[in-house]
Amino acid sequence: MIKTRFPLLAAAAVTVLAAASLAAPVAIAQVQPAGNTRPQAVPIVTTVPDPQDVAYPGTITLDIDASDLATGAFRVVETIPVGANTTRLTLLYPEWLPGNHGPRGPMPQLAGVQFFAGDKPLTWTRDPVDVYAFHVDVPAGTVAVTARFVHTSPLREDEGRVVITREMLNLEWEKMSLYPAGHYVRQIKIKPTVSVPAGWSVFTALDGKTEVAGGAAGAPTRVSWDATDYETLVDSPIFAGAHARRFDLGWNVYLDAVADKPELLAIKPENLQVYRNLVAEAQATFGVRHFDHYDLLLALTDRMSGVGLEHHRSSENQYEPRTWIDWAGGDWDRNVIAHEFTHSWDGKFRRPAKLWTPDYRTPMQDNLLWVYEGQTQFWGYVLAARSGVQSKDMVLGSLANWAGSFTQYPGREWRSVEDTTHDPVFAARRPKPFPSLSRQEEYYTEGALVWLEADQIIRAGTQGKKGLDDFARTFFGLREGDWGVVPYEFDDVVATLNGVYAYDWAGFLKTRIQTPGQPAPLGGIERGGYRLVWKDEPNVFDKARMGAAKTLSLWHSLGINLDKDGKITGTRWDSAAFKAGIVPGVTIVAVNGTAYDQDTIKAAITAAKGAGKAVELLIKRDDRFTTVPVDYHDGLRWPWLERTPGATGPGGLDWLLSPRAARAK
Repeated sequence: MIKTRFPLLAAAAVTVLAAASLAAPVAIAQVQPAGNTRPQAVPIVTTVPDPQDVAYPGTITLDIDASDLATGAFRVVETIPVGANTTRLTLLYPEWLPGNHGPRGPMPQLAGVQFFAGDKPLTWTRDPVDVYAFHVDVPAGTVAVTARFVHTSPLREDEGRVVITREMLNLEWEKMSLYPAGHYVRQIKIKPTVSVPAGWSVFTALDGKTEVAGGAAGAPTRVSWDATDYETLVDSPIFAGAHARRFDLGWNVYLDAVADKPELLAIKPENLQVYRNLVAEAQATFGVRHFDHYDLLLALTDRMSGVGLEHHRSSENQYEPRTWIDWAGGDWDRNVIAHEFTHSWDGKFRRPAKLWTPDYRTPMQDNLLWVYEGQTQFWGYVLAARSGVQSKDMVLGSLANWAGSFTQYPGREWRSVEDTTHDPVFAARRPKPFPSLSRQEEYYTEGALVWLEADQIIRAGTQGKKGLDDFARTFFGLREGDWGVVPYEFDDVVATLNGVYAYDWAGFLKTRIQTPGQPAPLGGIERGGYRLVWKDEPNVFDKARMGAAKTLSLWHSLGINLDKDGKITGTRWDSAAFKAGIVPGVTIVAVNGTAYDQDTIKAAITAAKGAGKAVELLIKRDDRFTTVPVDYHDGLRWPWLERTPGATGPGGLDWLLSPRAARAK
C-alpha cells in the first residue's frame, strides 16, 4: 500500500492566521520580497504496508551465534521464505518494543547487513521515511531470502546496555532479528536456534528445547526450540551463563539464576522460601494464572547491565551480585522480581487498548500507564511485603521516599501524572538537568500512591471487608490459563472499581491522575493509619540505597544528591543549593574550610540549624573554584512513615501489607 501525506492547513486556520498577520504591528512584520523563491512541500510517501491479521507463508529460521565473548557480537543468519511471485520483500527491525513504552529498537547496533538468494547477493535500500524498514529486491524464482548481519552489542554502558560478559548473556530476540512487514507479528512463524559457549546453561520460556554439544572440545553448544510465532519469540528472552541454578517455586514457576561467580548463587532455604511465598501470594491475589509455566530470569551481576522487563511467561531481572549471600544488605534491591512477576497479570494479560499493537512498527499510546505500571508498582511492593521478598520496614521506607519527594516537587504544579506517561516516548529515558521541575516517569511512584489511596477508600467504605485485592481479582483474574491480551480503556477501570465499591472513581482519577497542581499524594498513607514525618537520619530504604552506592542524598535539606566523590548528580529546583548556583556537575571540594566528606557536610548542616551561619561550600565547576554560602537552616531531613499518634492496633496499611493467610484469621 502506498500512502501520501501533505502538510495542509484547514481553511479556518488559514483565516485566523491571515487575520493575525493583518493585526500584527508593521514594525515587527517580516515580509519576504516577491522575487524570493518559495518551495512547496514534497509529499511524504509511505511504502511500508500496514499490518494485516493474516498468516505469513512459511516458517522463518533464525540462527544466532552468541558464543563470541571477546567482542560481545551476535552473528545472525535469518532465512525468510518468499512466494514465487515476490519481487520485493520489506523487512522491519523492531522499533516500538513491548515493555519499553517507546521507540527503543537499537538500530545503530545493527551492522554488516546483507541479503542473499542462495549465494547471490541482493540489492536493498533503507526506507527514507521509516528507517527501520529494509526493502529487498527479489529475483524471479527466489524461494527464500537469507539475511546476514551482526548485532554489535555494547561493551561499555556509555554505548548502551551491556548484555554479554565472560560469564553470562541476556539475549532479547527483537534486538537480533527482522520480520516481514504487512502481517500481525502473531501471524509470523519462526524457528529459533542459538549457539552459546560450551557448558553454559540456557533459560527461556520457549517450548520444545533441544541441545546439541559442539563436535570439538570447547565448541559452542547449539540450542533450538520448537517453531513459534514472532510475538511469542520476542516475549521469551534468554538468560544464559556459566554459573547457573534453577529452583522450582511451585505452580509451574521457576527461578532461573545466573551469576558472576558460583558462590553468589548460594541462597539459604529460608530465603528461597520467600520466592515460593511470592508465587502463592500472587495466586491468592489474582486468583488465576495467565501462563502455563513461568520463568523468573535473574542475573546476580554488576558486569552485565541492569534490567527489569516484563513478559507473559517470564521476566528479566537483575540484582546486585551479593544480594543473596548478604540477605539483609540486599533487602532494598529485591523488589524488581515482585514487580515484573505482577506484570504477567497487569500489563501483559490486561493491557491498555492503545498500548497493544499488532506489530513493532505501530506507535504505542501510553496514557494508561498509570494503571499498567502504577498499579504494578503498587502490587509489586504489596506482594514483596506479604511474601517476605522485602521486609515491611523496607517497603514503608520506599513509600516514604516517594511521598517525601512529592512534597517538594515543583514539576507537579504544571504537569499531571498522566502527562508523565508520554515521557518514555519523547524523553527516551535520558537524564534531565532538573527533573524535579520537568518531571520524569512518575506514573510509577505517584501512580502507586494514588492506588494506595484507592485501596484505603474502599477499605474505609466497606468497613475493611474489601480493598484493591477485590479489584485485582475482578479486573486481572479472568480466564484461567489464557495468556492472550484483554485490552481496556479508562471507563473499564472505573466500572470495575464501582463494581467493588460505589464511589466517584472517575472524578477521583481525573483529579489525582489527569490534573496538575494537586496536593502531595499522602491520602492513602494517612487513611492507612500512618503519617509522613521528617527525621535527621535516613529511613531504612534510603540508608541502604545510599550505602550500596556510596552516595549521599541531601535532597530534602540542601537540595542536592552527591556521588561518592562529592560531585553533584542532581539539584532540586528552587532549593537552597539551587539558589546558591550549585548545579549538577559541580564538585564540592570543602565544607566550612574542611575537605569534603559525607560526615563533614552532614555535621555542617546540623551546625547551621536554627540561627547558625550559612553552610559555606568550596565548589569546583570546570576549571574554576568558588566559595559559595548556602543559606539553609532546617537541619538534616529524610522522610519516614510512622503510625498516626494515638492509633491502636493494625492500620489499613498494615492490613494491606500483611500476608493474606494472616489477614484471613
